Amino acid sequence: MRRPETATARKLRREMSLPEVLLWQRLRGGKAGAKFRRQHPVGPYVLDFYCSEAGLVVEIDGEAHDRAARPERDAVRDAFLRENGYRVRRFAAGEVLKDVDAVAAAVAALVVSPLHHPADGPPPRERGGF
Repeated sequence: MRRPETATARKLRREMSLPEVLLWQRLRGGKAGAKFRRQHPVGPYVLDFYCSEAGLVVEIDGEAHDRAARPERDAVRDAFLRENGYRVRRFAAGEVLKDVDAVAAAVAALVVSPLHHPADGPPPRERGGF
């Protein structure tokens, strides 16, 4: 039996928003310097984009992320991901629509930056175990 997150991820891949589609066109096939997955399940969440090489999660936030309890839910989600060794970077959907190439370049820069800087303390916990 599949996890419910897997079914949700498949559905979300078919129903990507315009900003997600535009960014995916620039990330897919290693165009950002590493392989990305779209709508990738991790724990109870489905990530917009994920690069396992860099431990990088890229989220595209539409207007709904600014309303009601959504900012608190996003903070809980980000904390969960960081506690499990992922780096999280959020971009506003409007930012992607305005200049998708700049966002793609920012993502590519995050891919090549090291996961850990010794002055920041111990490295993050190892990912996995879900």
